[in-house]
Amino acid sequence: MDAAASILAALLLLIIQCPHHLILQINGESNVESINKQKCNIYQGRWVKDNSYPLYDPNKCPFLETSFTCQRNGRPDRFYLQYRWQPFACNLPRFSGRNFLRSSKGKRIMFIGDSIGLNQWQSLNCMLHSAVPQATYTLTRNKGLSTFKFTGFDLSVMLLRNAFLVDLVSDKRGRVLKLDSINIASTWKGMDTLIFNTWHWWLLTGRQQPWDLIETGNKIYKDMDRLVAYEKALNTWARWIDKNVDQKKTKVFFQGVSPDHARDWSKPSWKNCNGQKQPFLGRSKYKGSPHPAQVILERVLNKMSTKVDLLDITTLSQLRKDGHPSVFGYGGHRGMDCSHWCLPGVPDTWNQLLYASLFQD
Repeated sequence: MDAAASILAALLLLIIQCPHHLILQINGESNVESINKQKCNIYQGRWVKDNSYPLYDPNKCPFLETSFTCQRNGRPDRFYLQYRWQPFACNLPRFSGRNFLRSSKGKRIMFIGDSIGLNQWQSLNCMLHSAVPQATYTLTRNKGLSTFKFTGFDLSVMLLRNAFLVDLVSDKRGRVLKLDSINIASTWKGMDTLIFNTWHWWLLTGRQQPWDLIETGNKIYKDMDRLVAYEKALNTWARWIDKNVDQKKTKVFFQGVSPDHARDWSKPSWKNCNGQKQPFLGRSKYKGSPHPAQVILERVLNKMSTKVDLLDITTLSQLRKDGHPSVFGYGGHRGMDCSHWCLPGVPDTWNQLLYASLFQD
């Protein structure tokens, strides 16, 4: 048997032995066969230690927000950097920044949401930049819109800061949150990929509350049940998507609710995320109930005529009590942040799941 025949025989044997997840190395690039989504829910799994992580060096990602760079801010442990999400029924393809860039050439990707969306947007930019560190890029900011463009690939990865997805306007009455109005959505038109998120700002009260009045159904309220307001806004968003998005041109994703680990979980001594160095390593150890905002989100998505892929990151992120900046955000030891995530970290996995959903259909 000659050398070529031997190689072919070995590859055939590998295919027979590994029918569900085959990785071939071609010119140094990974070419991963599609995940069988009927047999595998990529959001059901566990966190496993993997010494090949993290996926990039934060010191070589110059555009990271200071509040996310936990190592630079003095976090002494590194355990949280070395966990990989492992679905129960299959393997995820390892993120390939080069493949992402080639497959997205000439396209526009937009994240729309709050600072949790900023977390994921910066993570993706670092993951792509680390794959082609010599590639030219531009980073521009215009009011609430930030655009990271890989010029050689004509790829724009944008972030539009809009914490509620519906309109928040100022008039003679003050700051009015309009649950039935979504004029801001005109900015989303023409994108190839849309990734939405909203939740954390709906809970703000007192001086942190960004509105004075809520308007819905031609009525004005000083306040209302926040979950009710959240669902009304999501329904407004859903109607706009169903009416305006051409699914042949645009893929739509919605990031599930990112958990806030500021509250006590299952031990009286855990008053916040400070000092947490390990995730829950199995779902059976987590005693939480379904997040109420996630329940509402799924209810709204299930009623839509447009296909919206849910990046169902809630449960897998709930297990990562160790992944927040805690006192190592905002320049270090200047507050307690149990809402955002260290980078590198958990949002890198969100983007790995996004990658699998974008390119493994």
